[in-house]
Amino acid sequence: MRAATLTAFGSPLEVHDVPDPEAGTGEVLVEVLATCVPPYAAEVFSGQRRYPLEPPVVPGVGGIGRLVHVGPDATKLAVGDLVWCDSTVRARDDALTPDITLQGWSSRGDGGARLARYLHDGPFAELMRVPTENVHPLPAGAAADPARWSALGVHTIPYGGLLAGRLAAGETVLISGATGNLGSSAVAVALAMGAGHVVAPGRNRAALDLLAGRFGARVSPVGLSGDEDRDRAAMAAAAVGPIDLVLDLLPPRAPSSVARAAAMTVREYGRVVLMGGVGMLGGADFALPYPWIMRNSVTVRGQWMYPRTANAGMIRLVATGALDLTPEDVTRFGLDRVNDAVAHAAAHGGPFDRTVLTPRA
Repeated sequence: MRAATLTAFGSPLEVHDVPDPEAGTGEVLVEVLATCVPPYAAEVFSGQRRYPLEPPVVPGVGGIGRLVHVGPDATKLAVGDLVWCDSTVRARDDALTPDITLQGWSSRGDGGARLARYLHDGPFAELMRVPTENVHPLPAGAAADPARWSALGVHTIPYGGLLAGRLAAGETVLISGATGNLGSSAVAVALAMGAGHVVAPGRNRAALDLLAGRFGARVSPVGLSGDEDRDRAAMAAAAVGPIDLVLDLLPPRAPSSVARAAAMTVREYGRVVLMGGVGMLGGADFALPYPWIMRNSVTVRGQWMYPRTANAGMIRLVATGALDLTPEDVTRFGLDRVNDAVAHAAAHGGPFDRTVLTPRA
């Protein structure tokens, strides 16, 4: 098969022939049809983000594919099924605190690194070996445009954060980092889940206008000034009522003061979910006042990715039309143009802008 390989950090991806992967028990083999290229992929491949990838590696984060081999332990999957491949792989030998790797992308701790060495390669290839439990059947209609459906790799992440925050229908949620690729997705997903109102702060005026134009009165955009106290007051005022949940999806380069200003808009007994990258590249720590958390009975929790069941829920949201993928801008690249795709993704990382690699095109 042909694959795009990261041979060393800082080097372009190399497209070449490699041996076909062989699926063992508990695994399936998938023909990769489409995979989203994250806007920050160039930062990962350059080494700037210091991800624990071990080159040489075929990278990528999940994708849409068709099953070409199914193991004997599968009871419902069949060769030819169109599936979503979830990159979040959990070790099977610890149900309480399983080690986790994002296949072809990242990992957590020593155990996650060991798992990544076994499930090393991701979807920037014609074929991919995937754990059986990580593939999820798609409705027949997805076959008409697998590239568009590959946005599941974006939308399922904030969906996991909103599930972690126990978002209920009619509640008000603030999305910190709303003008980014993941943040704008969170706005759309929150509304699809039944949020009554979404506060969307950010500095990108064009992105804020896009969110307001697409979703109307249920979204209140807030332009940030950089002054922590002023921005906190502006966000709280935009809600026109108590903010039940704050979901933070700010990138690593964002200062912790922006994340703190957003978090501290939440109401008494409210919830704050942290899913972003603040502090990962250094800088001041994210510091919430102890008395504020305690006296207001605020719940603060971190969430990396999402539970396995979130995949089925997200597929239902798209299949039923609750989350509409039609307005998204999708730019497709064949495998031979993988480095062009990485560059394009970096330059087009705004709301609902998808760069998709189609290895079989």
